[in-house]
Amino acid sequence: MDTTQRTDQQRSADRRRRELLEAADRVVLRDGPQASMNAIAAEAGITKPILYRHFGDKGGLYAALAMRHTDALLDSLRAALDAPADRRERVESTLDTYLAAIEARPQVYRFLMHPSEGGQGGDHGFDVGKHSAPLLRRMGEELAQVIEERVDLGPGSQQLARVWGHGIVGMMHAAGDWWLGERPCSRAELVRSLADLLWGRLAAAGDRVGGPGF
Repeated sequence: MDTTQRTDQQRSADRRRRELLEAADRVVLRDGPQASMNAIAAEAGITKPILYRHFGDKGGLYAALAMRHTDALLDSLRAALDAPADRRERVESTLDTYLAAIEARPQVYRFLMHPSEGGQGGDHGFDVGKHSAPLLRRMGEELAQVIEERVDLGPGSQQLARVWGHGIVGMMHAAGDWWLGERPCSRAELVRSLADLLWGRLAAAGDRVGGPGF
């Protein structure tokens, strides 16, 4: 098999994988955590064994969907962090970007963060800690890198940036999960309250010399 043929086959496989993920997205938007492999296969117009061939099992499909949505969310968060604004506005914008994303697609959020609620059509639910914790860790590391690059935290800055990154992501996740379920206040009110909680130390820290600023 020559290189051109292998490349064409890879492109075809990648395209088919994207099509299957788009079908899975449609089912998740409709069914949330109850999305099943049977329903996804039916939406894609294929049999479940073919779906398994592409993703291995429901865990493999979940991981692929999680990567797809986490990539999109991180792109949005980076755009908020890079927007021309003062630091307080940028903090609020970043918090609001996260909350707006889970508010806009609550079924996707619940599928990713509460997958053990699922289990129809013979499927088993997910272990929430096993599957969703890596998403939060990835977001924490990404935010830690941003903080390390932009904020002067003094001695031990790398470790402190990781503490801040994971702590802020944990706060956003816990507060957002509670808010999405109970809606005790407006999104704007929650954003202001969370920003107030973060603001004292963030306001005091200077920008890292030579960095892009925060």
